[in-house]
Amino acid sequence: MRRFPLRTLLLMLVALIAFGRLWWVTHQDVTPGPRPEERAPKTATGDASQAAPLVPSPECRPLERALDAALRAPQDARVQAEARQRMDACPQPPPRACELGTALSVRAPLAAGEDAPLRGLLASLCERCPATANHCAQSVAQALLEAAIGRQPDLADLRWNLRHAGSAAAAACTSLVRLALVPAAQSDVPLEPAVRAILLELAPECGRGDHLPAAVVRAAAVQQGVKEAPMLVAIAAAPTVESGAVEPDLVTGAEPARQAFDRDVNTGVPVSNASPGKRWAADGALRAGYTPTLKQLTSLRIRAKGPGTLRAIVRTPEGAGMKDPERGFSFVNPTVCRYQGTGQWERCELPVPLLDVDAVSVFPERADGQVQELEVHGAR
Repeated sequence: MRRFPLRTLLLMLVALIAFGRLWWVTHQDVTPGPRPEERAPKTATGDASQAAPLVPSPECRPLERALDAALRAPQDARVQAEARQRMDACPQPPPRACELGTALSVRAPLAAGEDAPLRGLLASLCERCPATANHCAQSVAQALLEAAIGRQPDLADLRWNLRHAGSAAAAACTSLVRLALVPAAQSDVPLEPAVRAILLELAPECGRGDHLPAAVVRAAAVQQGVKEAPMLVAIAAAPTVESGAVEPDLVTGAEPARQAFDRDVNTGVPVSNASPGKRWAADGALRAGYTPTLKQLTSLRIRAKGPGTLRAIVRTPEGAGMKDPERGFSFVNPTVCRYQGTGQWERCELPVPLLDVDAVSVFPERADGQVQELEVHGAR
């Protein structure tokens, strides 16, 4: 029996789901009669005013049938004009009309031109539908999921969708943050090229709408670097504040931990004596913590024996990134320095300053690694 690779099976599953949704939205029952969303909502107390309104306004009731007719007769100018008239008269399309966005997108792909009547109807529909039933917003999340298993995205179509997502653009950008920006801001998380392509294409649009958390954008810009993600660096660019060496408030890990910050290069910390534990991803072998967090982290200077990396622990909005249950916050951990450990001072400048930095952690790459002195430059 022939065996298919896991990636091929996942792509087949995604395609099957997409086909099933398309079939459903293009084969709905359009016979007259009241539907569930057309009945007045009831609450436990019988007061309909306490529930979200589900009854379409009179000017919106004919929209679904008009769109369905337009889908069935894309070359009929009279039918298309009728659908446009109904769309223009409806400020808040009912859910079943919004669900026709997928069918409109398939029947009028962007490659066929933005001037197609069906494409214009899709634009208006997306601009007015809520995030829960907005094809343009949902296409961003779907494309990111498909990109994660290697499917190449249609970047022009995604950009068009985001620009026409209306109030649902915030939801689309939230998908971009969680599925692309946060992974791009974390050490040891490989970012699929297709996901990076979507991120770099859509991040400027989300940035203009103020839908990207500044701390996460800067962390991703530092982790990816100017070479891989110049657009992120450009988005994150901002004036720096006056900075200098900042002493940590709490140092934990390999002992004697404080000797890495005593300004004496003749003393040091054998970081090899810290065994990896459950907090290794956040603390590493040595952790310099700051309370309150640093407003900005601009550069680092280290003198060490044996190579390794330094990571910043950047606090992020709840649910965006990894969770530190003991300290009660979410975070990402971009790599801020790769040092060679030659026994001489090495300086690491960041392409953009990091914000809301909770700590800097040391991750040695050799069993005999030693940190003689570490300086963290930033501002409180």
